[in-house]
Amino acid sequence: MSPALKQVLVTYAARVGAFSRNARLYLVSAVLTGAAFGIYRLLFNFYALSLGMDESIIGQLITTASMTSLIAALPLGYLADFLGRKRSLLLGGGLVVFSIAAMVLWPSRAMFVAMNIVTGLGQSLSAVTMSPFLVENSGEEERTYLFSLSQGLQMMSGFAGNWIGGYIPTWVGGLRGVSETSSTAYAGALGIVALAAGIALLPMLWMKTPKTGAVQRTVFAPLRYAVEQPALLTKLVLPMLITSLGAGLIMPFMNVFFRTVHFQPDPVIGALFAWGSLAMGIGILVAPPMADKMGKIQLVVVTQALSIPFLILLGFAPWFWVSAAAYYIRVALMNMGGPVYNAYVMEKVEPSARATVASLVSMSWNFGWAFSPTVSGWMQVKYGFGPSFIGTISLYAVAVFLYWWFFWYPEKKRGLQPAAAD
Repeated sequence: MSPALKQVLVTYAARVGAFSRNARLYLVSAVLTGAAFGIYRLLFNFYALSLGMDESIIGQLITTASMTSLIAALPLGYLADFLGRKRSLLLGGGLVVFSIAAMVLWPSRAMFVAMNIVTGLGQSLSAVTMSPFLVENSGEEERTYLFSLSQGLQMMSGFAGNWIGGYIPTWVGGLRGVSETSSTAYAGALGIVALAAGIALLPMLWMKTPKTGAVQRTVFAPLRYAVEQPALLTKLVLPMLITSLGAGLIMPFMNVFFRTVHFQPDPVIGALFAWGSLAMGIGILVAPPMADKMGKIQLVVVTQALSIPFLILLGFAPWFWVSAAAYYIRVALMNMGGPVYNAYVMEKVEPSARATVASLVSMSWNFGWAFSPTVSGWMQVKYGFGPSFIGTISLYAVAVFLYWWFFWYPEKKRGLQPAAAD
């Protein structure tokens, strides 16, 4: 082992060893949640299709959840401060578990719409709570490692979820005596997901987190912060907003893409998603030492820029094996900087503004997912996947430029300025 690699591993171990008890419990929950939702992301679209819905309806359901998250982010940010981090995380996860169970027990389009609203509320509450929770339960040295490890472990456990998820409908169908692509088989598989996601909440019961005082936030806190720091807030949020617009066009439909364009069965798609989750998890886990060496924003710009050529291959390569290989590399590169950027954002704002900014960041991400899936679903029905991929590629390129222009270029410019005389 080279001395440099040994030093990286020693540093990594030291940073992980510094994690608090709350952080460790959260990571255990993240691993279990990642496995459960790896299965869910793979099978939900297929479940909807098996009930007679098409891609445009799926897009509308995704939009419903994301629009709810968008609208509810700021009110739920206040609720998160009132309830405290622990209760907020438990309530957010519980709402998502309930929504999945309800769609399994009472499948109908109206129920799907209603439960996607509940899903949006649960996801939004969890999202606006997570970043402040991780900041409050970490020191400056290990913070980037905690952000990356929490998401990286979720992705890697999603590897197991995606892999197993491709086979669960077959097993359930065999037990129930129905086809593996029937709604009964998919419903049984998602019932298992609801149970697993409920179990994932248990480690959080042992967390000990102080309740955030209401005086730390007023009704006008978001507006006040926007007035006081409009330039900084715009720079922090705008690139993520544009990225979300691009992601919402394609990412929710990747399983449908591989089925309809490359004619792959569920087990193959499950294995593909599994290895993709593993690649994503590895990329996220190696990001902190790379960020230490090259800088947080530099890592974000370089990795997301490098992912764009592979996105082009993913969408337009005529061969499945090329598209699949590009998928692995793209998800690893594109997502490597996500947790690093979240930590970067939290460090850029004052502690009293973190909950507000976390809400606004969540809103920016959900804004794209609220509108893009409906547009993409319509375009897929009319024109196929080509226009959606072109839109995603273009928006990602704009977002990468903005990350560079807002953050990297000013740092580079300051570095080139001569030092002041003593």
